[in-house]
Amino acid sequence: MGQAKGDPLEGIPELERLQSLVLEYWAFATTWLRDNALVLSNLAQALIVGIAFVIARLLDPACNRLMKRAERFPVFSEKYLAQLLTNLQSLTLPVLWLIVQWVSVYLAARAGWPTHLLRGVVSLLTAWVVIRLVTSLVGNPGLSKFIAVLAWTVAALNIVGLLSPTMALLDGLAVNAGDVRISVLGLIKAAVMLAVLLWGASALSRLVERWLGKAVALSPSAQVLFGKLAKIVLITVAVILGLESVGIDLTAFAVFSGALGLGIGFGLQKVFANLVSGVILLLDRSVKPGDVIAVSGTYGWINTLSARYVSVVTRDGIEHLIPNEELISQKVENWSYSNRRVRLRMPIGVAYESDVPRAMELAVEAATGMDRVLSNPPPVCQLLGFGDNAVDLELRAWIQDPQNGVANVKSRILLQVWDLFHAHGIGFPFPQRDLHVRGTVPVRLEAPAPSEEAAEATAEGAAAGAAPAD
Repeated sequence: MGQAKGDPLEGIPELERLQSLVLEYWAFATTWLRDNALVLSNLAQALIVGIAFVIARLLDPACNRLMKRAERFPVFSEKYLAQLLTNLQSLTLPVLWLIVQWVSVYLAARAGWPTHLLRGVVSLLTAWVVIRLVTSLVGNPGLSKFIAVLAWTVAALNIVGLLSPTMALLDGLAVNAGDVRISVLGLIKAAVMLAVLLWGASALSRLVERWLGKAVALSPSAQVLFGKLAKIVLITVAVILGLESVGIDLTAFAVFSGALGLGIGFGLQKVFANLVSGVILLLDRSVKPGDVIAVSGTYGWINTLSARYVSVVTRDGIEHLIPNEELISQKVENWSYSNRRVRLRMPIGVAYESDVPRAMELAVEAATGMDRVLSNPPPVCQLLGFGDNAVDLELRAWIQDPQNGVANVKSRILLQVWDLFHAHGIGFPFPQRDLHVRGTVPVRLEAPAPSEEAAEATAEGAAAGAAPAD
């Protein structure tokens, strides 16, 4: 009588449709894997990827040791090359894997084997290495993020096979300006190429400037001049190569030369004048880094010579950027043009009743004991004249490091003079005047009027004296 129990899901239409849908998707997935993934060519490519990783893993320790030895070379003592070498040390495994994988793609393509899986791995590895290097070398977080997104986008388009159609689409978005064709793809290529070349030119120019700074055979002015010329040449070459690499004919920019000359003649004449003045300063070597100068009320030592200005640092730590044109057109005091010796003049007044020759000896003794004062020529003290209130002396001493300050050494010498004069009874004068009265002047002496309190006290005393005694 009882009825056998069947499937509990039987009789529910929604669950039956869901079950059939899952079975259809499973059949489609297994069929796609059997026809596309689990084929001999894909398995062979996956095996090649694994072998390439193993080879890179075996070569990684030797490559790390080679980079450790490379750190000892003087060229890698520079900041940017040292940073690049440090970043490469953390990327030796992916870089080696990428190199071996590129070799496998080349060999597979030469043999006529499928390479779509190998090329996808190469795209991902390239994007990873580029992003790691760029983000470590570029200090701007926004620019690093933009480059990372761009690299992953290109890698994704290359993997799915849409890179070529996308490039064709961007190349089709173009306008013609005379004989010049400007497309979106060309602008992107030009921007990327210019950015890379300008960054490389800037890094190389800084490296050349540091190398020139270590050349003892060159004067400081020649080092700065050659460094600036190398920077200008490298940046110019980078711009030319960047424009030529994307197919832009540089003769098309010839029409702008007249407008550029007109702009320099009117709007940029001050800037151009400062540039020319900077070159003149470097050529005639009138000023150089380290010189102590005084110009336009500013006293300090030259920190750097730039194409547009000279950086002068004062003793207060304030850095003044003086245009090059002012050093050409105005009077400049260069305290270290031919040599760095500077004579200090310190006026000293001595009282008339003092021993003046002894005071002069003590002043010379005070200057001679200072470590920054030169012994040749030696300090001297001269008698300049007889003033209204004092005998005028002047102590003169030479120093050879004015960049370390002048007022501080004067203060130490004068303080020593103060101590020696007091120890030997040499008096310092003070302003005084004698008043002479001519003729007779009537003089009348009057007693001051008593105050109210004194009057009250006198009245009380008188009253007490008049009272009868007990």
